[in-house]
Amino acid sequence: MNQAERMATLNRVVQGFCRLKNLDEVGVEEGFAIHFEEWEWEIGVGLYGFWRYAAHQQDTALQQSILAWYEQQIAKGLPEMQINTTAPMIVLALVAGEHQREDLLATVNDWADALLRDLPKTEEGGFQHVVKEQPNTGQLWDDTLFMTCLFLGVAGIVLKRRDLIDEASYQFLLHTRYLSDPVSGLWYHGWTFVDKHHFAGAFWARGNAWITVAIPEFIELMGEHLDTGVRRYLSQVVARQVRTLCELQADNGMWHTVLDDPLSPQESSATAGIAYGMLRGVRMGILDDSVVNHAMRAFDAVMARIDEGGIVLEASRGTMLGWDIQYYCDIAMAPVPYAQALTMLLLLEVEQGSWQA
Repeated sequence: MNQAERMATLNRVVQGFCRLKNLDEVGVEEGFAIHFEEWEWEIGVGLYGFWRYAAHQQDTALQQSILAWYEQQIAKGLPEMQINTTAPMIVLALVAGEHQREDLLATVNDWADALLRDLPKTEEGGFQHVVKEQPNTGQLWDDTLFMTCLFLGVAGIVLKRRDLIDEASYQFLLHTRYLSDPVSGLWYHGWTFVDKHHFAGAFWARGNAWITVAIPEFIELMGEHLDTGVRRYLSQVVARQVRTLCELQADNGMWHTVLDDPLSPQESSATAGIAYGMLRGVRMGILDDSVVNHAMRAFDAVMARIDEGGIVLEASRGTMLGWDIQYYCDIAMAPVPYAQALTMLLLLEVEQGSWQA
């Protein structure tokens, strides 16, 4: 795939994202306006990919469309604060900082304060993975680091609040302690302080993708504001994880929904996220060059799963914590904003890096 083909595919994937109105609802609109109506984690991840695309294109119209979406959402009233509703705040913090909009910065500040003050905490001060469906008492989930802690770190920079950066760093360290398997480096989906176990003990692919993406993103976004010891530690965490991910990659370049279960379905959003995190990590110097070949095989596999309308196929729906492996195998596939976003990020990384595709 040459550069022109990559950019044409990227534009198609972005348009596919813009056609999504809600989960399971794909519109017929053309262009780059955002039509997704619900403020939730799915659109939060989608907006992060869209924001990165707009910045790469240096397209002020696209950037204004992001700002317009946020202004409309704030005008109608934001939902209750919890883990998943924090995901759209990542891009809001970036936009507020870039434009120095005092009203938006105030919204970011209020949300960050609410996280520290009102979000239920687990033992040792972890962010309890509260979602709209249930409180998940005493539970840590790997999703939390992308959905909440990236925002908290960015908010700390744009608001010049060291306490927010330190809290985000602490959450990365605490989640690593309880969710990262010391043998393989892979991440469990969740941990309960109540019953002291990892539920199904599943190495869920998209959950691991959140980590492969979130650690390099956190290191890059924090820059000089991140403690050097934390940077060194997290770099080793993701490097250990990636070594095992390379061993578990399927022959066709994909990863399975349950990473160490070759009979579980292959899943494109996880594959795109893992490949992106790998290439991003190599370009940042925290991952070894040897992973590039694995990432590019995954790139080819994801490209083969994009339809003519730009929708990324074979992506699974949102996934709660499962009590057995079969639960993860039974999650249905659907067009979802986060698959679009992770594929955008992967295409952008291949475009920006010196990778051969």
